[in-house]
Amino acid sequence: MSNLRNSVRLIGHLGNAPEVKEVGTNKKVARLSIATNESYKNDQGEKIEETQWHNLILWDKNATIAEKYLHKGSEISIEGKLTSRNYIDKSGIKRYVTEIVVNEVLLLSKKAG
Repeated sequence: MSNLRNSVRLIGHLGNAPEVKEVGTNKKVARLSIATNESYKNDQGEKIEETQWHNLILWDKNATIAEKYLHKGSEISIEGKLTSRNYIDKSGIKRYVTEIVVNEVLLLSKKAG
């Protein structure tokens, strides 16, 4: 039950192909973003669609899966945890980033061709 304190589950489509890098010895990291869509009706009865973008980090085995099987438009389901970090950009401005570190990834798209 303790892992419910910081748990995220999403289903969405990839905005771009994963960026995969080797870090250190035998370690791999993949960065990607997925879009989730939500629709509702406003006060005038018009259907409104909202898209949210989520930054994902996948390590090792999950990074390898992303590299081999995911591409722009792939639909995936993920489970992970929220993390926040900050850095100083080239202009000297402090930037804040919230990402999801993925523990599990499930491919929902059908295989291509």
